Amino acid sequence: MTQRPIQPRSKALEVNLDASRYGSFAEIGAGQEVVRWFFQAGGAAGTIAKSISAYDMKVSDAIYGKCARYVCRERLEAMLRYEYDLNLERLSTDRGESTAFFSFADTVSARNFHGTNECHGWLGIRFQASPLAPPSEIIIHVRMLDNENSLQQEALGIVGVNLIYGACFLSDDPEKLVKSLLDGLSTDRIEIDMVEFVGDAFAEVDNRIISLRLVQLGLSGAAMFAADGSVLQPSEHLRKRPLLVERGRFRPVTHVNLDMLNAALQDFENEEDIEPGETLAIMEITMNNLHTGDEIDLQDFISRAEVLEATGYTVLISDFPEYYRLAAYLARYTNRRIGLTMGAHSLCELFQEHYYDHLAGGILEGFGRLFKNNLKLYIYPFKDPETGTLAKVNNLRVPEKQSPLYDYLVNRGCIAQIEGYNEEYLSIFSPDVLKKIVCHQPGWETMVPKVVAKKIQDNNLFQHAVKCDTD
Repeated sequence: MTQRPIQPRSKALEVNLDASRYGSFAEIGAGQEVVRWFFQAGGAAGTIAKSISAYDMKVSDAIYGKCARYVCRERLEAMLRYEYDLNLERLSTDRGESTAFFSFADTVSARNFHGTNECHGWLGIRFQASPLAPPSEIIIHVRMLDNENSLQQEALGIVGVNLIYGACFLSDDPEKLVKSLLDGLSTDRIEIDMVEFVGDAFAEVDNRIISLRLVQLGLSGAAMFAADGSVLQPSEHLRKRPLLVERGRFRPVTHVNLDMLNAALQDFENEEDIEPGETLAIMEITMNNLHTGDEIDLQDFISRAEVLEATGYTVLISDFPEYYRLAAYLARYTNRRIGLTMGAHSLCELFQEHYYDHLAGGILEGFGRLFKNNLKLYIYPFKDPETGTLAKVNNLRVPEKQSPLYDYLVNRGCIAQIEGYNEEYLSIFSPDVLKKIVCHQPGWETMVPKVVAKKIQDNNLFQHAVKCDTD
């Protein structure tokens, strides 16, 4: 089996030597860092039909049309369509039967002179998998983490080469393609927080699994998708919005999960600086809640994704087991209020000191990080199944040494009790529901929302999640 190259020059040369690949490069911002590799590798005349850098805004608008922002997906897609269609218009008659055309584009904001801007970019390729094939697309969003402009340019060029090479030679294995995007780089230099595959070449690709792989491979700390399963770019959808997040396993989504989020949302939107309807409510799953032993059960993940989508909420997959890391991630994108909603049992666990052993400042540092960005916890009561006692903010038993810290946070308004909950739902526990589903026991349908029950029944979800105890 032939070893695939890893270095950008070798990758660019292999593309150049493939006589069937021919296309254009359009790059805005950070120079023409991607096409430069193809020029320097040799044999570029066999690959490059055109290279353009429409850096001036008026020039860019004149070619691709106006848009609200220049470093955005809308601009990237306009560039890809325009350049691809132009290639076909000018070249398909003479060489269409033997050429797989492509257009590569990027629009980037690299580090400015004062170092005050967000350093990120959109990259994409629209391409034919083979001559005369309909176009397919790969679109990615990157955050550039180097402190120097020249290093960001270098990293951008390498990612672009990896993307083009992947489209040409790895499109039949999208997961391998995603993994190859950081060849020659590290996550200290580039974060890839969105990848989307579209078109006939990727008809069998589930972009939700691709989002999961981004986080699993460490290319990004988190990934998002919408209720319809489409991939979202976090900064665009979290940007300057009030955010309310519920973390859970969601195996499956029950009445409790929705009641917790809806009741918390009602309290959250009663805060003085939030208008009704402007909050983005998110269901979040951490990677440690997806593992089965050392592996991730993809079918189990898809089952959870399907029922979450049925509820209509945005889904976030994160690699932030600690709540303070999740809070820091959200605060990266918004200066508005952030709310986290959780059950009283989870709140009690939050005060276990051993969770913060890795921090120099221990539990005090952990809570300092958690509440530093206008964040508030909204607590859903827990009903003890044996005694029927409700654990709430006012009677929660945290470790004795942490009681003064707990009282301080409650009195300061950092922790609030949800009052508008439905007590009928408090006896519902997801593990019980899951076991009933797997063992085909009746009654679980009343424990979950109707849309979730229908989704589970129609798609035969969670059937292999646990073994049925028949004794």
